[in-house]
Amino acid sequence: MEKKAMVELKNISKQFNGKIANANVNITLYQGEILSILGENGSGKTTLMNVLSGIYQPDTGEIYINGEQVSIHSPKDAIDLGIGMVHQHFKLVDIFTGTENIILGLKEKASLKEATRKALDIASRYGFDVNLNKKIHDMSVSEKQTVEIIKVLYRNADILILDEPTAVLTPQETDKLFNILRHMRDDGKSIIIITHKLNEVMSLSDRVSILRKGEYITTLNTSETNERELTEYMVGKKVDLKLERLRIKASSPTLEVRGLNVLKDDGTIAIENLDFFLRGGQILGVAGIAGCGQKELCEAIVGLRPYKGVITHRGESIVGYSREHIKDLGIIMSFIPEDRLGLGLAPHLSITDNLLLKTYKNNKGILVDRASARKEAEELIKRYNVVTPGTETPVKNLSGGNVQKILLGREIGSNPNVLITAYPVRGLDINSSYMVYDVINSEKEKYTAILFIGEDLDVLMTFCDKIMVLYEGRCMGVVHTKDTTKEEIGLMMTGGKNLLKEEPDKNWGIASDSYLTEKQWRKLIKDVKGGK
Repeated sequence: MEKKAMVELKNISKQFNGKIANANVNITLYQGEILSILGENGSGKTTLMNVLSGIYQPDTGEIYINGEQVSIHSPKDAIDLGIGMVHQHFKLVDIFTGTENIILGLKEKASLKEATRKALDIASRYGFDVNLNKKIHDMSVSEKQTVEIIKVLYRNADILILDEPTAVLTPQETDKLFNILRHMRDDGKSIIIITHKLNEVMSLSDRVSILRKGEYITTLNTSETNERELTEYMVGKKVDLKLERLRIKASSPTLEVRGLNVLKDDGTIAIENLDFFLRGGQILGVAGIAGCGQKELCEAIVGLRPYKGVITHRGESIVGYSREHIKDLGIIMSFIPEDRLGLGLAPHLSITDNLLLKTYKNNKGILVDRASARKEAEELIKRYNVVTPGTETPVKNLSGGNVQKILLGREIGSNPNVLITAYPVRGLDINSSYMVYDVINSEKEKYTAILFIGEDLDVLMTFCDKIMVLYEGRCMGVVHTKDTTKEEIGLMMTGGKNLLKEEPDKNWGIASDSYLTEKQWRKLIKDVKGGK
């Protein structure tokens, strides 16, 4: 039986300021299938789907829906044609409930009770689990995504587009989402997933279309290909996918943390009574469900968030020290935050000016050395293969992968001996991800002490030396990756296993070769609590 074409994109081209985003792209989506759109950062995946969803209009080309040529001038036109897009950055109003967001903008009049009942019927049909009376600001990331998906289904969308849907989900949440999407496919929905994750392509999609530098390369049946072939089509050359854990004899602890307590912005507990240490030449991974204190942990260590507890550098307390004083002690700390364009970089400033932000306090007098910063920016662009019109381009105009390269290059450029990094490859294509891993491994070889917060358990298990598992802000244990399993880590992430209580001998949260004796630690902690 011949499949019915729900969407046909024919010779779609789109440019921005003379730069090609899509060049004569041809893609077909059939009824009852999941199609992955695969490509590196900047390959034109999101632009193409923004054309289909009415955010952009193509410069040239034709769009056919159900065999009929259509013109899509706005997201409303797309919805009227049964097309709904769930963006990577959700379009929700935080102070509204789930139901209020779902019906926002609709002309049809329905009571909140009726709308909630209809939305819950949709949720039940596909297996969603969400409280639609909850305010958006009280929802987890996965709950917000659920609201976004129900919102387009409520508008009778038969064609769904999801842009990097797993970028903010835990492995468990990803599995649940994939089961729901398979259910939708079996119910006749046609689904497009924008992704760069090869394991997701192989696990979920029926077919995969590959873009490279804005051009359509090929479409393959997922069952007839493999990750290596997909990578070669995506990148245009053979790529070594080997991720390795460098085996280096680590130094004595560089930073030690005892009794760390950190609060969230709303005053609730983010991190509770946490003990761990970082060695030079060693990567300590952090695993945990999203929102269990990772962000606040990083911000406390680098001095951006108040905390209670003790942090020492080679046995000397740095509690209450300014960043300048910490640097005088020989601690050069670099931070690659989860929020690249909020906390990491100034989005409206140029690449050059963002590099200056790291060093402007070192300039003498009232003038800054822009010439040196521009030269450094040029070297960074070349070293990390950043795709940009030039050094004076505002970073907000760059793709996510190139923004991350700028942030990574700036932070590594300060030659740190402590590196704190949160989700450094989130949203990056495979080539860029492996570049980041190589850079972090290079820092490890320099005996930098590294804290690596990640979301991919396979990467954490392969790349890191040890893993600290957090659950609701508490440590469930610190394990050597060579002595644990994904199943054990998963149990600890969900609170099903606590090594600190059940198998304390397997926990590696306290350094055996600390600079301080336990008696000295107790005195130091007591002094800090007493305000000395």
